[in-house]
Amino acid sequence: MGFSPFDDFMFNAMPIFGFVIFAIVIGGFIFVIVKGIGQWSSNNGSPRLTVSAQVKTKRTNTRGGSGDSSAHTSYYVTFQVESGDRMELKMSGKEYGMLADGDLGILTFQGTRYLGFERKGTTD
Repeated sequence: MGFSPFDDFMFNAMPIFGFVIFAIVIGGFIFVIVKGIGQWSSNNGSPRLTVSAQVKTKRTNTRGGSGDSSAHTSYYVTFQVESGDRMELKMSGKEYGMLADGDLGILTFQGTRYLGFERKGTTD
């Protein structure tokens, strides 16, 4: 049994397919890194603001944890400022645990970077 033209094509095409997959994966990593650096730079260029705000909602996003892999949880809180605008900020689990829906206080942030919340009371 000899090689058919299809077998020859597949033998020659596999390195090309492998390179394309490799390039897509590396391109994805580069995109994520550049996007992260851009957000970091944008936050650094934004003014640090301190405003009255209310905690509206809290949520978590958990990734991984199946099989032997570890889980990673991200924590988000939506704040509403006096103008009625809302913003969702990512924070540490410790900070997240200290806040409850309806909390009133002073929010400090810089761009999309959460810097702190000083609780003054609650709406309940």
